[in-house]
This record gives sequence, structure tokens and C-alpha cells, in this order.
Amino acid sequence: MRDAGLSLPRNDPRQYDDLAGEWWRPDGAFAMLHWLAEARAAMVPPATRPDALLVDLGCGAGLLAPHLVGKGYRHVGVDLTRSALNQAAAHGVTVVNGDATRVPLVDGCADVVAAGELLEHVPDWRAVVAQACRLLRPGGLLVLDTLNDTALCRLVAVRIAERLPTVPRGIHDPRLFVDHRELVAECARHGVDLRVRGVRPAVPGLLRWLLRQVRGAATPPGQTPRIVPTGSPAVLYQGRGVYGG
Repeated sequence: MRDAGLSLPRNDPRQYDDLAGEWWRPDGAFAMLHWLAEARAAMVPPATRPDALLVDLGCGAGLLAPHLVGKGYRHVGVDLTRSALNQAAAHGVTVVNGDATRVPLVDGCADVVAAGELLEHVPDWRAVVAQACRLLRPGGLLVLDTLNDTALCRLVAVRIAERLPTVPRGIHDPRLFVDHRELVAECARHGVDLRVRGVRPAVPGLLRWLLRQVRGAATPPGQTPRIVPTGSPAVLYQGRGVYGG
């Protein structure tokens, strides 16, 4: 399953159908997406009004959903991959089959827009940013994480990561990685003051996880690697910003 991308071009969306059974496996091909979803949800405060809406662009199978429980949002997920959306719906997400560059939702509908591990997979990330900002109501919050357009990121996220036990080969096209300074400037152009910080898996937890993978052992509950801040956004980074309206 981890080699589904070998027969397809890099970043081909059909990989997600080939890997549909991996989404909710804690040690599967999308294990790191679980860690990132938890870290992304930690940037989302509890809702401040009864009908608060969170729009999850590129929601995949809804990995953000368990981490939003109790925060008071209606969770709407937008994605192109129907096999993933079917799983998101089973986890309580209201699903929309659509393109993140042309989201079929009205202006100003969202209290929060999340775009996790999405921008580095789309041919026009600026169009996704425009859509995300369009959806926010004044004072609304944008949260995201993505991969930086640096030589170090290409080394770590492609050449090294794709040699690890569960990372699918060909899942990323490094030509689509997003420079953090350009992203901050683009968000500002659309009224969002985005602040970014570098993040990474905590090293002790990651090493223990990798050792379990080599041994074929499952990760015990509560022992998945945590995503922690790091001094540089050169590889993986989070962004959080408020829409000024």
C-alpha cells in the first residue's frame, strides 16, 4: 500500500483512493496526519457562538474531527476524494465534494477555516488562500500547516521521508511546496494577519515510533509522537491568523 504512488505521477489524487484503507490506521500511511491534526486542532479555540462553523479544506477522511469534540463547531469538510469523504461522514463531518480552489460555500460563512497539509498538494495554492479568506467572517480564524519551499524540506520530506516504513512514495511533488514568506504576504493581501512557526515531531517520541515500526509493533494509545514548535519554519510549519474583514 505504501508504494501506491509508484504507478502514478507524483501528487496524483488517485493515490488517495488506492490508500483509502490507511486513513484511520494509527500506524498506517497517514500516521503523521493524525499527529498534525491534533496539533492543528490545538490552535482552534472553543466556539464563541451557538451556530459556529468550521470549514475543513482538504479534510480527507476527517482526521480533525475527534480533536474538535466539545469545542462547539459544526464541522464541514471539503475534499475531492469521495472515498475519503465517505469516511469523514462516518466520523460526524458534514461533507462537501468540491475543489478547494472553488469552494461551493457562501462568503463569510465560517468562524474557522482549517487547511491542513493541503497547500503543498494543489497546483494553485494562492487560489486556495483566496477561498479560505473569502469564507471567513470578520474576526474569523485561519489555521493551516504545510511544507516549505526549501532545499532542506525537499531533502527531509521527500528523499528521506519516503524511505521510512509507512510514508507513501510519490505522495508529494516538491515543486508545489509553499514558501512561508509568500504565504504570509498572500494572506495579508486577503485581510488575514498570518503568523507562522516551524513545527516537527518531538524527537524521543518519533524515535520510539520508528522503532516500533521496524519491530512491527502497534503504538499504544496515548503514545503517538507529539508535534512541537521548532526554531525554524524551513521544513514543516503552522500558520494561524485572524481575518480583519
